[in-house]
Amino acid sequence: MPGVHAASHRPLLRRSSLTSLVVGTALVVINQGTTLAAGELPARLLWAGPLTYAVPFCVATWGALSNSRS
Repeated sequence: MPGVHAASHRPLLRRSSLTSLVVGTALVVINQGTTLAAGELPARLLWAGPLTYAVPFCVATWGALSNSRS
């Protein structure tokens, strides 16, 4: 099963994590920067924040897996 092997493939996870960190942080700064700079932490960020990092991780992983199948 290719998905199981990919989930344990360290270079893929490292690359996806780095992409998530860079892109997710940029998105948080763009979308929530002024709110966070004002010292506010709205409750919605408790779920939206992690999703902001999870989406680029999933996209990078999906892209790498799709590329490897071709």
